[in-house]
Amino acid sequence: MTQAKDRALSSQTGSPGLAGIRFAQSGNDAIAFIEGQWTIAELAGVDEALRQWQPGKTGTVVIDLGALLRLDTAGAWLLHRTCRDLQAAGLRADYANVQPEHTALLARAAKNDRPAPDAAPRLGAVRTVLTAVGAGVAGAFVESRALLGFLGLTVATLGRTIAHPGRMRWTSLIYHLEAIGFNAVPIVSLISFLIGIVLAYQGATQLRQFGAEIFTVELVAISVLREIGILLTAIMVAGRSGSAFTAQIGSMKLNEEIDAMRALALDPMELLVVPRVVALIIALPMLGFIADMMGLFGGAMMCWLVLDINPALFMERLNQWVPLSHFWVGLIKAPFFAMAIGVIGCFEGLQVQGSAESVGRLTTKSVVEAIFLVLVLDAIFSVFFAVIEF
Repeated sequence: MTQAKDRALSSQTGSPGLAGIRFAQSGNDAIAFIEGQWTIAELAGVDEALRQWQPGKTGTVVIDLGALLRLDTAGAWLLHRTCRDLQAAGLRADYANVQPEHTALLARAAKNDRPAPDAAPRLGAVRTVLTAVGAGVAGAFVESRALLGFLGLTVATLGRTIAHPGRMRWTSLIYHLEAIGFNAVPIVSLISFLIGIVLAYQGATQLRQFGAEIFTVELVAISVLREIGILLTAIMVAGRSGSAFTAQIGSMKLNEEIDAMRALALDPMELLVVPRVVALIIALPMLGFIADMMGLFGGAMMCWLVLDINPALFMERLNQWVPLSHFWVGLIKAPFFAMAIGVIGCFEGLQVQGSAESVGRLTTKSVVEAIFLVLVLDAIFSVFFAVIEF
């Protein structure tokens, strides 16, 4: 280009040291001299000047950065946008006198120049509901498959521990027995006692309409022994101990303690899962027995107060008309409930990742899943025992 034909098309924008730009023309070629500090706080004026610049329809455009003092991401994007638009208009546009410290920002602006993805089409209400239901079913299937695999791993590890009792962590087992069983006795006893009272009172109120108040004893005994006692106990243990399993193991996962165990060639299944599951399998039948006794005690007290059925008569009818099989029906369910609660609590704890928010979310999830599975198992057992008339 010849300096004689250069002519200024606009003067510097802004004060010296701030963002500025000068345009010059030499024949069909154009030059933009970039000056000052091109940072986000100073770009409003030069942005408008660049948008209004018309360098011509042919020739070469040079964006001279020799006088550029400072550049940030916003300034780099503005320069890249100008160069890109000029090239899209059919001109040969490029930078000149680029300082090394500005090269990386310009390259990053060019690399990240991607069109925004198209907005997802808005679905109707019916399609939205169906999509949510489908996603939920697919998620439940994946979760169930992973949980089933974890159950198999737990059973295999438990079998290996039974075959080699020396691998059992006895201190951990005793600790969890105390936390799950002994410490839960007061709340289980109180809830079962109150449920026995409620069943006796409501049963007596309904049976009085038919003059059959005496059958309140059988109503309370069969309900508590066969269903209510062990079911309420399992639900309380799921909320109390299942959530604790998830929170404890999840916190260890966040603190990378489980990774440290694996680095030391220790099996987290043996150290964390098996003691908790075995403690639950031992403690839940005991708690179920206590719940049955306290439920019967509460029912007997209410029958004595409301129906004038003294404890001796209550026990006589209990022995005469309530077979022991009802007690065993309830107690047989306990190990299965315990396995479900323990496996879900430990499984969700091992799924924790990221942050403490994950611990809270998966703790809630483990309680919901455990209670749901306990109810499903109880329904299956109820139908099964009804079919075999046990």
